[in-house]
Amino acid sequence: MSPYLSAEPLAPAVSTYLANVAPYLESDPAVLPDSLDPFTVTAATGFMPLHPPLIQPPAAFDPVASLVENMPVQRLDGTPGLLATYQLGRAIDDGALPNLTLEIAKLTAPDGKLDLAKVTAIFRDYSFLSSAYLLEPCYERWDKGLEGYGLGRQVLPACLAGPLVKTAAILEIPPFMAYAAAYSLYNYRVEDPAIGLDKYSNLRTIRAFQLGLDPLSSEAGFILTHVDMVKHSAGLVGGSAQLLDAVRVEDKGNVLEAFALLLDTMQVIEQSMETMWSNSKPKDYLGYRTFIFGITNQSMFPNGVIYEGENGGKPMFVRGESGANDSMIPLLDGLLQVPMPANPLTETLKDFRSYRPKPHREFLAGVRQQADAIGVREYCCKDVDVAVCYLKLLDHVRSFRWRHWMFAREYIIKRSEHPTATGGSPIIRWLPNQLFAVMDLMSAVWEGINEAERQKADRSVTGMMACALDQRQKLQKEVTRWCQERAQ
Repeated sequence: MSPYLSAEPLAPAVSTYLANVAPYLESDPAVLPDSLDPFTVTAATGFMPLHPPLIQPPAAFDPVASLVENMPVQRLDGTPGLLATYQLGRAIDDGALPNLTLEIAKLTAPDGKLDLAKVTAIFRDYSFLSSAYLLEPCYERWDKGLEGYGLGRQVLPACLAGPLVKTAAILEIPPFMAYAAAYSLYNYRVEDPAIGLDKYSNLRTIRAFQLGLDPLSSEAGFILTHVDMVKHSAGLVGGSAQLLDAVRVEDKGNVLEAFALLLDTMQVIEQSMETMWSNSKPKDYLGYRTFIFGITNQSMFPNGVIYEGENGGKPMFVRGESGANDSMIPLLDGLLQVPMPANPLTETLKDFRSYRPKPHREFLAGVRQQADAIGVREYCCKDVDVAVCYLKLLDHVRSFRWRHWMFAREYIIKRSEHPTATGGSPIIRWLPNQLFAVMDLMSAVWEGINEAERQKADRSVTGMMACALDQRQKLQKEVTRWCQERAQ
């Protein structure tokens, strides 16, 4: 049984093709040690952590835990925290936090190796403190209704920079707030362990910037809806492995079974995604969004940020937290061989790969390489039954990305003229770049099916394609209009 969804069966046997990049794919996560990266991919946990995130770091890091607990605009007990009066930076500058970099090497697991669960929890806490420290002046401007974000703090003190760089190096990710290892997927707990993740209402955040420790707040909703979506990712991991094996031996029956699993899983994920509108209100987003901006391509940090004692004193440029760093849709991009246009926007998409946990990166690369090697797309387009399933899965990728665009439009573009997203990509043009690519592939596959075979397909497929083509035209007009209005 999955440790996340009690009624969900384990995914089917995994592909031997992926053994080198995901050696623990068929392992029981309950028996895997904490010396493994918490985001080691298994058929049971998908892209979720192997074990529930560690809430409190070891005692040596009590000063960190105390500061990050007192940091939010509203603390767990409902009283104002340091950010409510813009006092976090002053507290750190006045010596509230010792430099605990040397303590990190002492974090050993029972097997004698470094405990990466503890390392990740510490990375999460330092990420929250570092982002809050750097962006607190920007939040103050936003909170007071001033125009623009102004400048953030340009130097990250050694007491934050040292542990952040050290933990990031161990995890092999950039030293800044990460979607998986900090803000979202390693930032949840459950109120009742007996219920676990089965009910969204049982989820709570561990850390927050603004009001997110309140489970009914929009910040909590933003974080926890992502968790609620990704808890279903085991079906994508298992279905992808099954599809690769079936295509390799041209076993149509197993190919169709794999597609059935992938389609069912995406339907559940998209149903969860749709709850974002009620869990996290668009009008509330810009407040806590201020704290998840990165450094790269942001006006708040025109010359980068100096990490005191690190990088030879040279400024660092890193991207901010972004849901675009989730691994589910990139997995399907690779599996279905979705071609992306050769342009700077796609280069940004590729750059985002380095911000995912190392096991996710390796798994996605393995799937992408094997799909290319055996020709998944070519095989799927040979048979109309398989091609229809291929199109339906592409349509889920389209639908997911369309909803993401809708979020960007309603939560951000209509409410802010800041030109870049938190990850440093152009806010108007970047998401449509990938959306156009999926829509164009759908059109190419559909046009490659002869008219007689199209007539045999059920009417829902014809309607699906008509919707996708209509949506593409509307999106092009919308992007053109926004770019003209914003001069982008």
